[in-house]
Amino acid sequence: MKNILVYCGASVGFDEIYKNTAIAAGKLLVEKNKTLVYGAGSVGIMGIIADAVLENGGEVVGVIPSFMEKFEVQHKGLTQIHVVETMHQRKQLMAEISDAVVALPGGWGTLDELFEILTWKQLGLHQMPIGLLNVNGFYDPLIEMIHKMVKEGFLKQSNFDMLMIDDNLESLLNRMEQAEYPDFPVGKWVNKA
Repeated sequence: MKNILVYCGASVGFDEIYKNTAIAAGKLLVEKNKTLVYGAGSVGIMGIIADAVLENGGEVVGVIPSFMEKFEVQHKGLTQIHVVETMHQRKQLMAEISDAVVALPGGWGTLDELFEILTWKQLGLHQMPIGLLNVNGFYDPLIEMIHKMVKEGFLKQSNFDMLMIDDNLESLLNRMEQAEYPDFPVGKWVNKA
């Protein structure tokens, strides 16, 4: 588990805890000799975590679609940058070059990426561990909604269990490194009754 794909916000959020978490996360990735893979942004907690990794001597790989370059949000100091044509290519390449995924707080894009990578895992397209860093209870309502999906029969517990949740990144990474993920049987999520 060397390359850690991090999904997170292009905004900083209102509470200082999100900025501080991104800085601490960047330092921790370097301490653990991990490479950050992310969406190549220079803004929000995306930029903060990338800066923290780089300032502490770590490596950062960014993937950005070419149309976003005109918004001038691309981080210019990354170890490696990949420019692709579409958002779909961005998400696919980030997944292909990564060994694990962690979602920090974010907005639509973070949720989009998180749910897509979970769906890909459910479909058997990858076997990466997927973690949700629940900083400051940020994801509590989402976790409650996922429980409801299970309760109402739209998600099986085994699907929910694909997502590891913790409020401490070091603990989450340790759990992800030790986890064994057997192949998720394709079609298992379908209830044919």
